[in-house]
Amino acid sequence: MDAALWIVVAAAGLTAIMTGAGALPFLFVRKVGDRTMGWSNAAAAGLMLAASHSLIAEGVSLDITLTLVGVLAGLGAIVVADRLLAGAGDVEVADLQGAGAAKALLILGIMTAHSFAEGVGVGVSFAGSEGLGTYITTAIAFHNVPEGLAIALVLVPRGSPVWKAALWAIFTSLPQPIMAAPAYLFVETFRPFLPVGLGLAAGAMIWMVFSELYPDALEKVRHGSAATAVTLAFSAMMAFQMLVLAH
Repeated sequence: MDAALWIVVAAAGLTAIMTGAGALPFLFVRKVGDRTMGWSNAAAAGLMLAASHSLIAEGVSLDITLTLVGVLAGLGAIVVADRLLAGAGDVEVADLQGAGAAKALLILGIMTAHSFAEGVGVGVSFAGSEGLGTYITTAIAFHNVPEGLAIALVLVPRGSPVWKAALWAIFTSLPQPIMAAPAYLFVETFRPFLPVGLGLAAGAMIWMVFSELYPDALEKVRHGSAATAVTLAFSAMMAFQMLVLAH
């Protein structure tokens, strides 16, 4: 493996590690009540909506038709996965059991699928113009922090330890270094699949927000409070993304 390829893999590995940083705020939260649980679900919904928006915008800039195909494919995949999990009986993941575990598994699966597209993005960017790889890697690394927070917002209030939530967050981003290397080596082969992958992750995320996270939030807090939390989380994520892009 030549030095350039090692750099690509190391850069993508860093983006994966940064996802785990999203769980760190929960080191300072000792008790999670019903209202906090509701706000957590709403905040996770807002973060995932903002992430979906950026994925679709990035995909459309490459190919609007392939992005739309990806969104529909993501919708179909998550609906099938939800039905399979509903018929699978007891599910256990990250110290969770039952419905909470199934929900966590869906979110972890969505984030992992999302990471495949980001890994391809890192590899393709390093094969492009000088400096593009560093820029894209930095943007994805900082973008991954609130995505890790979205994962922690689902896992920690349901009883998962902070350290385990951080490891699960990093796990969902492992496809980034795995996919970055082949995407860098075979850039022309992988480039057409990037908008499909971005759309797929976005479609699955949007379904998750409105089917699971927001309805769960409404069970714990008033609809106005939940909507405020969604909007604030969405705005914070968008502001964060613009700040990263500005630099």
